[in-house]
Amino acid sequence: MERNARVMVIDDEEIVCRRLRERLEREGLEVETFTESARAVDRLAEASFEVVVTDLKMKAPDGLDVLHHVRRTSPSTQVIIVTGYATIESSREAEYGGVFGFVSKPFRLDEVGSMVKKAAKKAGRLASRASS
Repeated sequence: MERNARVMVIDDEEIVCRRLRERLEREGLEVETFTESARAVDRLAEASFEVVVTDLKMKAPDGLDVLHHVRRTSPSTQVIIVTGYATIESSREAEYGGVFGFVSKPFRLDEVGSMVKKAAKKAGRLASRASS
């Protein structure tokens, strides 16, 4: 039996974590949420996730730090950055770092849900190629 895709949500706003968890779980995904990015990075060392949805602006490590960590430790995991503060520089760095996509705040839950499902499919394809 194939397991559901695992998604990590990191945002320093509890309401964002709660709303995304509720929406993504309705889509059949397994979701863990973190309001402290340092704890989330520790959890990434313990468990694998197909998708990480992270806020850009947080107390260290920020969303770009999370992106770089994921790229080093789990190349098939897809990262989606949620932000209300995108700059050209942060966008370029994220693109160069291999981000799957950006979502601007305020966002629609269905928009994020759709992007997460696409990212999970891509992660599954990359993981199966890597294990072949």
